[in-house]
Amino acid sequence: MNKQDLIAKIVKDTGITKTAAAGAIDSMLDGIRRALKKGDTVSFVGFGTFKTSQRKARTARNPQTGAAIKIPKRRVVRFTVGKALKDAIK
Repeated sequence: MNKQDLIAKIVKDTGITKTAAAGAIDSMLDGIRRALKKGDTVSFVGFGTFKTSQRKARTARNPQTGAAIKIPKRRVVRFTVGKALKDAIK
């Protein structure tokens, strides 16, 4: 399922316009993005939790040349699946 499929499902289930459904999804994604950028945790009970964590700096190798490459530390997004979603997928 992609964004357009999700918009179509919301339109079908709620009867709102496609533009309104797309706006709602865009607003939700923007809210999640802004919260994670600030370092906040975003939690949907039964679905899961988005949070950021720090990935350590490390040394990797270029597979073509074998040369060592330094990869700097960075912040990444982590997702933990909620119990209800985990149980529904079994």
